[in-house]
Amino acid sequence: MQVITMKDLPTEEQASVSLWKVFEQKNVNGKITMGKVVIPPGERVPLEGASIHEQNEYSIVIKGSFIAESGGKQYRINAGDAAFIPAGEEHVAYNDGNEVCEIVWVLVG
Repeated sequence: MQVITMKDLPTEEQASVSLWKVFEQKNVNGKITMGKVVIPPGERVPLEGASIHEQNEYSIVIKGSFIAESGGKQYRINAGDAAFIPAGEEHVAYNDGNEVCEIVWVLVG
């Protein structure tokens, strides 16, 4: 088992958005990357354009809510909701609420 304390991880700063990469492991079937993103009210991820990656993305909202645009559709995602974004699908997250949004994500593939 490997346990990581979030406060001990380096933070990738993108303006007022903080992004932590928690785990990353290569295996014969590809790579697994796990992390957390904190999106302040009024901010979006990515800051410009859209995110797209070669892996499937699985995420769960720990706190807050946001609007996601993925696959040409808009979704409201709230604390406690989980989401799946297939590999190669462009997506954007925008925190239109009044509180910080915290999301734990995993890329697999």
